[in-house]
Amino acid sequence: MRQPIRKAILPVAGLGTRFLPATKAVPKEMLTVVDRPVVQHVVDEARAAGIEHIVFVTGRNKAVIEDHFDRQFELERTLEERGKTKELAQLDRDTPKPGTTSFTRQQLPLGLGHAVWCAREIIGDEPFALLLPDMLHMPKNGQGCLASMVEAYNETGGNLVAVYEVPDDQTHQYGIVGVGEEKARGAKAITQMVEKPKAGTAPSNLAISGRYILQPAIFDLLAKQERGAGNEIQLTDSMLKLKETDPFFAVRFDGAIYDCGSKIGFLMANVAYALSRPDIEGEFRAELNAMLAGN
Repeated sequence: MRQPIRKAILPVAGLGTRFLPATKAVPKEMLTVVDRPVVQHVVDEARAAGIEHIVFVTGRNKAVIEDHFDRQFELERTLEERGKTKELAQLDRDTPKPGTTSFTRQQLPLGLGHAVWCAREIIGDEPFALLLPDMLHMPKNGQGCLASMVEAYNETGGNLVAVYEVPDDQTHQYGIVGVGEEKARGAKAITQMVEKPKAGTAPSNLAISGRYILQPAIFDLLAKQERGAGNEIQLTDSMLKLKETDPFFAVRFDGAIYDCGSKIGFLMANVAYALSRPDIEGEFRAELNAMLAGN
C-alpha cells in the first residue's frame, strides 16, 4: 500500500532582500497578491491537494506568519458584533484547524536543502510535498499544481517534480530535467537533472517550478550533503543521489507561474489574480485599460 501524501513543507525563512525596504519588517511571504498574502495562496494550493499538516520552516522576524495562521479572537469578536458574517466565514475557512500546522526554525542561512532537513522530525518516515512559497501556480483547468502531482504519485509512487517550459536561451538560469517515456497521468520518467546547465548543454527546456513530492530517504542524504553552490546545502545535489536508487518523475504544469520573489513576477501575479476575481475583475480591467490607453 503506497503511503499517502499527508504533510507538506513550506520554507519561509528567506530574507527577501530583493524587496527591500518593504521586507525590512514584513516577511516577503506576507506581501499580498490582491488581498491574500503570497504564502496564503500556496497554503490554499496545498490544502486543495489534500494536505493535512503543513510544516513552516521559519527564521527570525517571521513570527507574523505564525500569527496569520492562528485565531484572532479580538478581530473575530469585532466582526461578529458588527454583523460582518461574510468576512468572519472567510477567516474561518482560511484558518487551519488546531494541530494541522507546525513551525520550526532554520537557524542558519544554509539554503533550501538545509531548510527541508530542518523539518525531518515533524515529517517522520513518510513521503511529503515541498512547495516553494515564492512560486505561485495559477492553473488553466482549475486543478492546482500539487493536486495534479498527487494524482500522478498515486499511480507512479517515487519522487515527483513539477516542470514548465522556459525559453531555450534561459535554461542556464534554472534547474532543468531531461525526460523519457510517459508513465501515468502525464508523468514522465526523469532521465537527467541539471542545476543551471551551461548555455547550449541543457537536456531540455523543462524547468523545475518549485513543487516536489519526495520520499523520506532524502533526509539522510541531506544530513550528509556537503555544501555546494553559494556555500549552501543544495536540495538538487541530494535529489541526484536519491535518483540513483529511487525513480523520479516530471509532471508538466498546465497554467501560469509567477515568481513572486522578483518584482516583475510579483506585479504580474497581482494583475493575473485580480483579473481572475469575479468581484473586482470588471472594474479593475476598465481601470487597467484606461491606464494603458493613457500611455
